[in-house]
Amino acid sequence: MSKKFDYSLDYAQLDLRAHPELYRVGVGEQGVLLVQPYKAELLPHWRFATPEAARASSERIYAMFLEYLRAGDFVGADMARKFLQMGFTRSRRYANHRGGKKYGGPVPADKKGQSGAHGRAELPRTPEDPVKAESARIFKARWDQAEANEDYARLKREHKARYG
Repeated sequence: MSKKFDYSLDYAQLDLRAHPELYRVGVGEQGVLLVQPYKAELLPHWRFATPEAARASSERIYAMFLEYLRAGDFVGADMARKFLQMGFTRSRRYANHRGGKKYGGPVPADKKGQSGAHGRAELPRTPEDPVKAESARIFKARWDQAEANEDYARLKREHKARYG
């Protein structure tokens, strides 16, 4: 089993391109807004407010994903993949919850065990926002494309075999 994403590292001071041995894939989007220099490279291109913005953003981030792969940079490719995934998840959140706020206050005592993030109650869904739903569909297609990339899968296996 691979090691979990290590939140104890000082990511603000750490260059994971220089130290890929410290990078752990983790689960889902873990570390997407921490790992440098990739956060600084990818975040300026990440937009999902409209389908047009999502299309341009997902295309640029996917192109960067391919550039990282060509360079043999698994960490960069994985971070680009995480940005594509985050484009999907954030777009879906805004599609389902006006304003993007998914969780409210603490879970009432009689509803314990039904909590979401950090023990907070999930807010009711609003009618789906078709604009954000389309943005989510655009990012999901690129995320799926990244996940299915054979070079990415090979580099991921090699990274996990080498570093855990």
